Amino acid sequence: MTKSYYFEYCIVKLQGGFQKLKNILVIGGAGYIGSHMVKMLVEKGYNVIVYDNLSTGYKDLVKVDNFIEGDLADRAKLYETFETYNIDAVMHFAAFIEVAESVRNPSKYYNNNVSNVINLLDVMVEYNVNYFIFSSSAAVYGQPEKVPISEEQKLKPINPYGKTKLMVEKMLVDYETAYDLKYTCFRYFNASGADESAKIGEKHDPETHLIPLVLKTALGERDKIYIFGSDYNTRDGSCIRDYIHVNDIARAHLLGLERLMEGGSSEVFNLGSGEGYSVKEVINKSKEITAKDFTVEETNRRSGDPAILIADSSKASNMLGWQPQYNLDDIISTARKWHKSM
Repeated sequence: MTKSYYFEYCIVKLQGGFQKLKNILVIGGAGYIGSHMVKMLVEKGYNVIVYDNLSTGYKDLVKVDNFIEGDLADRAKLYETFETYNIDAVMHFAAFIEVAESVRNPSKYYNNNVSNVINLLDVMVEYNVNYFIFSSSAAVYGQPEKVPISEEQKLKPINPYGKTKLMVEKMLVDYETAYDLKYTCFRYFNASGADESAKIGEKHDPETHLIPLVLKTALGERDKIYIFGSDYNTRDGSCIRDYIHVNDIARAHLLGLERLMEGGSSEVFNLGSGEGYSVKEVINKSKEITAKDFTVEETNRRSGDPAILIADSSKASNMLGWQPQYNLDDIISTARKWHKSM
């Protein structure tokens, strides 16, 4: 039994009396969004246990005592983890996320994003852990029927990555019916930005997201930035996307977790700013904030890129009391601070 496990027996004074400290298992807690979630949970007084195989995560992003290097395919390691720690809830951030790779190598994605989640859910059921927060994606919508996109739109993912997310969402419905496992799924749009401390941020290899690529170009780490298509039916011809700060995402997950543990029903929520910015607008704003000019090259469209993706997050606002607190300037500024510190 680890020293920090004894925190499980501690009590923390809260408004209205005393409450046992909650043990939250964060799967993929060494990744981009997971590390921000871990930091926020710790700051809110939760006892956090991180479980990560470090295939895409980085241990130096995690500042907790309880770190388990393990894979969800390893049921023995999962059993050991649940046996050692009295887990109250599980948060999952351990999916592979690269759309193009999912098309080239779907087996990798179905194994990690679906089969491994089944392993996790089955162990949760065995140990009577009934609260699950799932990091889903706007990719479950595919080509949207209308914008902004609400949770009621048809779910028609167009790539294996999106299909794996939808499969887990459907599985969770069945697990609740059979095992009373309560869940909250968050379908978020373009996660971006970094913690204001600049101690954690977006760190992918290879990097495929627009804002980090633009900032790396501004910092001289890349020769140019590409615009894939400038002939879309948008205000400047480039694609429009909804960028949401990673800390806004983490805060929504925290609200969802607390709602679930207080007896709330299982739900699915979109997470986005409700604002759309074009690729050209992001590039121009980055030039303004960094005070750097750099080469921009327009090239052909990428297959499957919708012209406009903007979230309707009114459900999260109404049911969770959640509103995004960061705008595009904040997103780029915090990301810049992080990338300069690396």
